Amino acid sequence: MNNQWESISGVFPHISRQADIKGVRSETGIGALMPWANRLWFVTYVAHLAASGGGTGLFEVDRNFNVRKHPESVVGTYANRMLHGPTDQVIIGPHIIDAEGHVRTFRDLAEHRLTATMRHLYEPETMVYFLTMEGLFFEANVETLKVTLMFDLLEELGCTAGVKPHFKAGWSQDGSVVVANNTYGEEEFLRQKADGRLAIWEGSEWEILERNPFNEVFGIQKGDAPLFATGWDQASAILKVRTNNTWHRYRLPKATQAMDHMILTEWPRIREVETERFLMDCHGMFYELSHLAYDGKIWGVRPISTHLRMIPDFCSWQGLLVLAGNQVTPIWDSNLLAGEPQSNLWFGKTDDLWSFGKPKGWGGPWWEDTVAADEPSDPFLMTGFDHKVVHISHDAEETVSFSIEVDFLGCGKWCHYDTIAVPAKGYKFHVFPEGFSAHWVRLIPDGACEASVHFVYT
Repeated sequence: MNNQWESISGVFPHISRQADIKGVRSETGIGALMPWANRLWFVTYVAHLAASGGGTGLFEVDRNFNVRKHPESVVGTYANRMLHGPTDQVIIGPHIIDAEGHVRTFRDLAEHRLTATMRHLYEPETMVYFLTMEGLFFEANVETLKVTLMFDLLEELGCTAGVKPHFKAGWSQDGSVVVANNTYGEEEFLRQKADGRLAIWEGSEWEILERNPFNEVFGIQKGDAPLFATGWDQASAILKVRTNNTWHRYRLPKATQAMDHMILTEWPRIREVETERFLMDCHGMFYELSHLAYDGKIWGVRPISTHLRMIPDFCSWQGLLVLAGNQVTPIWDSNLLAGEPQSNLWFGKTDDLWSFGKPKGWGGPWWEDTVAADEPSDPFLMTGFDHKVVHISHDAEETVSFSIEVDFLGCGKWCHYDTIAVPAKGYKFHVFPEGFSAHWVRLIPDGACEASVHFVYT
């Protein structure tokens, strides 16, 4: 390593990227990271193409931590990245980089806010798909760089006229493409409309899987590996998993509610950071996630830590874990106490994440939801937290008893734990014994009602 560069708690100040301070001040978040051609490549983003973006673009870091802005760099809003195996090229932003580090650019895509690049269903040897934040879905040839618009997903997915789209992720696996849009604001919170989407396309018609905001879709191209998607609603974070062509829904605690808006999420990711070890960042909490799905069930969802840092992407490079950043900047001058737009990378080890902040959070299966008698809730994560309490309320005119069941093996085998009888239009709470844990917990009411069930983990 070149000794002229010094690290301060995992940060090399000279790698920090700054954007213009004259004109329409924006941000310079680091949207995507890719190790390739003996370098670490990253693209930065402004909030929108109308913003000032001098200083942002495509950068490369060599093994001695020297950083260079690439001559092919263009200013934009990019968070997509993908290895195209058949041609030994990496796509990041609107750029495509060969194994020797030569860069070309999809010029027809440079003016779009790119959020995902995906394998092509029918011509994977030469074609890929691109998704934009505005919901435009393109196919592109990686040899000729020709681009063709295929879909406007706002129309395909029946979004409200005039909605502000925020498509954040897409993935192609097992003969299908899955995309995520995380549109969410007060109207969604008040259930006046629902423009968040998780949707699937298998070559014919698009199908809506969820009308909640989703941020990430991820899998690996290996056998019958599961496909993961993360999102949220009022009640909790959501983990959606497809195994054996069947979708399963799990719920996770929120480590923060500062992300309960579409523009406040900034691409929480799932990535493989150690060989066959996934790291999931979801609503302010890191998790260890296994790529195994035995008997159609996922195993080993384990919380690691909570964090405040905005992390648009992360990867492994030179034996290090690298976290992208989006440090506080004066986006549209909305923050008069922030000056120069700037962001940087953090370099450390995967195991360093356990020191970030002890896992804690809150959430549950129901938030003023209509529930049916004898129908169980979605499973809610229970493992990895020290202290646990559940709050239960309902609006029925008579007592409703809620059976609490736990899955301590994590494989879908449920055991009765206790029954909580909640009086008419009443409320009760239950404190679990200190140290008590199971992998998943769910509740079953014995009567129909509008119920709220909220766990608080500290």
